[in-house]
Amino acid sequence: MKIAAAQLSCVPADIPANVRQLVALADQARSQGAELIVFPELALTGYELDALAADPALWTTPDDPRLDVLRSTGIATVVNCAVPTDGPLPAIGTYVYDTNGGLLTTYLKQHLYENEQGIFTSGDQDGRFDLNGLRFALATCFDNHFPDLTARGAADGCDVHLASSLYGTGNGIQERAALYPSIAKDTNLHVVLANHAGPSGPWTGCGGAALWAPDGTLLAEADAHSTTVAVADIP
Repeated sequence: MKIAAAQLSCVPADIPANVRQLVALADQARSQGAELIVFPELALTGYELDALAADPALWTTPDDPRLDVLRSTGIATVVNCAVPTDGPLPAIGTYVYDTNGGLLTTYLKQHLYENEQGIFTSGDQDGRFDLNGLRFALATCFDNHFPDLTARGAADGCDVHLASSLYGTGNGIQERAALYPSIAKDTNLHVVLANHAGPSGPWTGCGGAALWAPDGTLLAEADAHSTTVAVADIP
C-alpha cells in the first residue's frame, strides 16, 4: 500500500483556500499510486490559535460541506483540524475518511502543547483504524513525544504510526530528525510524518514530510519548502 505524507504552507484561517491545496495534494498523491494521504496538524486553518479561539466558524464537523470536495478525491485522507466538542472548547482533532469519503474514525489530540492549553480540550482515547489490510495508529504533534502513546499502538497490533505535526525551523529541525526514526525503531512500526512548510501562526514549518521503515530507515522525504507529498510503499 502506498502512503503519502503531505506538507504545505497554509493560508491563515481560510478553510476554503486550504481545502483547495489539500485537494491538489491528494490528486498529486493519487497520481503517484497512493491510497492514503496524511495532512499536517491544523491543516485546514494553519496554526492560528487566536483565530481558532475567537471564531467557532473555523471549527469543523466530520460532515462539514466545506470538506465535500476533499472527501471526493478517491483517496483516503487523514485531516487534522479544530473540531467542536460537547464542552465550550474545541479539540485538535483528526478525521480519517476512506476512499469513498466515509468517516472511518475521529481522534482527539491527547497531549496539548503549551499555549494550546486553555484554547483546546484534550482527548482521552487512542486513535485507530484499519484500511486495506493494515492497522493504523494516530498521533498529533506533541503526542509523539510520549513513548507510552506510541508504544500502545505497537501493543494494539498496529502496522503504521501516522503523525500530523508542526515542526518549525531552528530546534524543530533537529527534533523532527531525531524523534521519528526513533519511534519507528522503538515500536517496530512504519512511521509517517506530515508537516508544515512555511509560516503557520508563530512558527515557520521546516517541511521534511517523510516516511520511515520499522528499522528507522528513511523511505521518502520532501524538501524544506515545497507544497508537495512524499510517497512510499508500506508492505
